[in-house]
Amino acid sequence: MLIRMQGISKIYKMGTHTVNALVGADLDVEANEYMALMGPSGSGKTTFMNIIGCLDTPTSGRYELAGQIVTELGDDTLAYIRNKEIGFVFQTFNLLPRATAFENVELPLIYGGVDGKRRRERVWKSLETVGLADRASHRPTELSGGQRQRVAIARALVNQPSIILADEPTGNLDSRAGEEIMSVFQMLNEQGNTLIVVTHDESVAAHANRRVRLRDGAIESDTGRSSDAQVTR
Repeated sequence: MLIRMQGISKIYKMGTHTVNALVGADLDVEANEYMALMGPSGSGKTTFMNIIGCLDTPTSGRYELAGQIVTELGDDTLAYIRNKEIGFVFQTFNLLPRATAFENVELPLIYGGVDGKRRRERVWKSLETVGLADRASHRPTELSGGQRQRVAIARALVNQPSIILADEPTGNLDSRAGEEIMSVFQMLNEQGNTLIVVTHDESVAAHANRRVRLRDGAIESDTGRSSDAQVTR
């Protein structure tokens, strides 16, 4: 099991008020799954995404990722896991504007201390995977929105992570560019990558094999799992 989350709760203190963002959520994800995490505003999906991505920690519960109990780890180890085990793709691309596509993709490897020759090999491989090797020297302003998102996907891939975690990856794209990005995700999943896409868009979720819906901090439904089981609460 790649991800095992048991009884995940998250409580935020806001002055005299408490907000139960997540309430005892359980989730298992196998390697090579393609999952859409859905829910309306306030459902808890952003909080759940942040916990999966080790950007936040639960108030209670147990999270195990690739055999490590994440909920028992310190900040430095969590930072290492974020860099090595999780590739992030954001709605706003989060590219450095003055850096080339090559340099943007290279950044996680620099942070990870990978030597120069291996860095170059892995950056070229990632750019080739998303079809942008011929744009390696271009800066973000010289690329279309869809190309910028493909650079972001190449950056997410470059450390060969256990999971690619995408947050509304087509939110800033037109429909044609959005479909191109979803085709890239489909290809990556077919190559063996595990994808979790956080979205409110039904057309984006339709590309995933599994759909998990949250409401009021709890998992409301879980359909399309590889075991063919379907859970509805």
